[in-house]
Amino acid sequence: MTSIGLRGTTLHYDDTGSPAGLPVLLIHGHPFNRTLWAPQAEALVAAGHRVITPDLRGYGASAVDDGPVYLSDFADDLVALLDHLDIGSAVVGGVSMGGQIAMEMQRAHPHRVRALVLSDTSAPAETDEGKVFRNRLADRLLAEGMNGYADEVIGKMLADYNVTALPDVAEHVLGMMRATDPRGAAAALRGRAERPDYRDTLAAVRTPVLIVVGADDVYTPVADAEAIQRLVPHAVLAVVEGAGHLPGAEQPGRFNTALLGFLATQVTTRA
Repeated sequence: MTSIGLRGTTLHYDDTGSPAGLPVLLIHGHPFNRTLWAPQAEALVAAGHRVITPDLRGYGASAVDDGPVYLSDFADDLVALLDHLDIGSAVVGGVSMGGQIAMEMQRAHPHRVRALVLSDTSAPAETDEGKVFRNRLADRLLAEGMNGYADEVIGKMLADYNVTALPDVAEHVLGMMRATDPRGAAAALRGRAERPDYRDTLAAVRTPVLIVVGADDVYTPVADAEAIQRLVPHAVLAVVEGAGHLPGAEQPGRFNTALLGFLATQVTTRA
């Protein structure tokens, strides 16, 4: 793990694989950290790619802001990280909130995005009801901490049946949620409540796009992934059986097959 000070904060990240390989930036969701992507990083490095997995501002080992932290803040942080690493453009992938950050990078910094990988995410702006929910949840996390919330949502972050079928995965996901600083989680929730609509951004994408979704995702179901594909007709859609909201953790073999196949067939390997 490496740390760097940029844009008034300190980010921790892993940069693994060959410096000459295809750069792949993987963005975790809420309320997780870079270790969510460990199965993908291992497979990508083995395939000769370069993998950058950061802890977002307020998550993991990175510094915490009181907030709000907007998706544009996260995206600008990651562009600054790419600048530091002397990476002109990368395959940019994200899950859930991380997918929305990837869309924000595509909106604000399209020349930095060589291809998009959007896992279990959605493109429309937040609803009025969603804004109220996210701000109330932020208040709750600041008042109560992360443990109760983590216990409540584990059966939605993972497909409910995987909480018992995959105890090691469930423990890892619970551990990440419980270890997240409530201030960082609250700051991101307040910022995410104000997210823009990314449908026009996606409709204009001409670079390769991979859409991945767990077959049993209750937060962003298959219908949301299909809606993104309708916006981006050239996109590749992979539905991962036996998974919920975090298919990269629940079914890493199936997720990695889709990801590696996409990179091999749709994205140039020129660094």
